[in-house]
Amino acid sequence: MMHDQIPETALEWFRQGRGAALATVVETWGSAPRQPGSQLAISGAGDIMGSVSGGCVEGAVVVEALEAMAAGEPRLLSFGVSDETAFSVGLACGGTIRVLVEPVAPMADLLTDLVAARAAREAMAYAVDLQDWSRALLPAGADAAADLRLRSDKAGVDEGRFIAPHNPPLRMIVVGAVHIAQPLLSMARLAGYDPTLIDPRDTFGAAERFPGEVILDDWPDEALMRLAPDTRTAIITLTHDAKLDDPAIQVALRSKCFYLGCLGSKKTHAARVARLEAAGFSAEEIARIHAPVGLAIGAKTPAEIAISILAQVTAVLRGV
Repeated sequence: MMHDQIPETALEWFRQGRGAALATVVETWGSAPRQPGSQLAISGAGDIMGSVSGGCVEGAVVVEALEAMAAGEPRLLSFGVSDETAFSVGLACGGTIRVLVEPVAPMADLLTDLVAARAAREAMAYAVDLQDWSRALLPAGADAAADLRLRSDKAGVDEGRFIAPHNPPLRMIVVGAVHIAQPLLSMARLAGYDPTLIDPRDTFGAAERFPGEVILDDWPDEALMRLAPDTRTAIITLTHDAKLDDPAIQVALRSKCFYLGCLGSKKTHAARVARLEAAGFSAEEIARIHAPVGLAIGAKTPAEIAISILAQVTAVLRGV
């Protein structure tokens, strides 16, 4: 799921004394505009952040949210999006969505804990019983159904409970401030990644070449060890220099990163494999490397190569 700031915004509005509610898509049928887990924060003054339908039913949800805040009780809403309305918001056909509206006041302590877990990059599932409104935060390993939701990164209803996974934001760590890295970092951010660039070479990693990007000038292995790649991290090495790439690759192979891609031809990769074998890495560990990096789409320019890399990262993330 996209990691946004909607729970944080709702909690901040509540703490400011403005009142707040969270509206969450719990189920969809047909060509619904937004997937389960999509959220809309509503303040007591009617301010909103986020979306549950792409614009079709937000007005009605705001009205229901204000009433729920006044009553202090959640409510479950159903909306049918007609073909005509769907077309007006860019859909081919209509669908149906169920939206859970929860005032923040009765769940402020739980929401505080959830926001803290998100800030600490802890995987956490939020579960609410749609009959008695009981709620719980479930860390990884605490609940089988929640674990399935965390692994799939998809919210949904399981035996009367709505379970929403709150996984850490996706990260992309790029080693090598080369031309390919310039479009790759921009594309990665658009796709929901938090990118970091590593290159100890001042000329390559100059801020002027990568305005606004996080650039670390440490040796790649040292920087990677501090960044502690987890299961929500993709790592791409682009320097084509074994002195820089190899130490980073060795750290990556021993990490939990979900993707490791390395620039270089098949010949270059064969030499890389030999060096890794000599360093004690097993065939199974080395097989984690995607090399030559990116999907084989005939990419030539830096931007095209960046597209092929992000496409491959996406395919691995989604299990395609």
